[in-house]
Amino acid sequence: MAGEKNKEKLILDSAVALFTSKGYQATRMEDVAKKAGISKGLTYFYYKNKEDLFMALSKKAFDQFKEEFREVLRSKGKNGMEMLCDLLAKLVNFAKEQPVYYQAVLNFLEVLKKYNQPALRKEIDPLILDSVHFHKLLEIHHEPIKLGIQMVSQGIKDGSIRPELQPEITFYTVWAMIIGFEKISGPVGYESKEAKISAEAWQPGFTKLMQDMLRGTIQASRPAIVQTSLF
Repeated sequence: MAGEKNKEKLILDSAVALFTSKGYQATRMEDVAKKAGISKGLTYFYYKNKEDLFMALSKKAFDQFKEEFREVLRSKGKNGMEMLCDLLAKLVNFAKEQPVYYQAVLNFLEVLKKYNQPALRKEIDPLILDSVHFHKLLEIHHEPIKLGIQMVSQGIKDGSIRPELQPEITFYTVWAMIIGFEKISGPVGYESKEAKISAEAWQPGFTKLMQDMLRGTIQASRPAIVQTSLF
């Protein structure tokens, strides 16, 4: 069993290296087998096709993605707001350090969007729908989100996040902002742009705006009690 797991890991690690250097489209299963130093037939024994392999890689990406959330929650002595700021920094770093895994996470979210709409589901590659790893992903993809929702709930409880916010809606909004932050880093960093913003100022400015949004004003966190008379 351990030997099988080692071979699966070897194939996945080889795929990550090739997807990084050559890109997904240009990489063939034969290339992965050669990089892993095992036979093509054995590679197909573990993964039925490249799509199945990519779904397995995406499952591993989500496992690592979830670990980023867990590490933040394990940190001692931090309030919910500080946890969300730490999460922002960790996920931005994850995108830089693990680009293939990060893109796999985003790709799965795009596939899931189509999967949730019967009219669009037919656009998904049948080999992906046939992958056992895709169906495992359907079961576990929400787990990192649940951890993020815990951070927001903790912030509401400890007073670092304004109390009238709904944890689920709030975290999904924050996550959408974080994904957007990473996607917009290209235009922000482009030297010939006309907008007066530096790449160095982008992350601290983004973080402060997120904090202001979640913290709110004193008036928002302490709504005035309106006294009314029955007579």
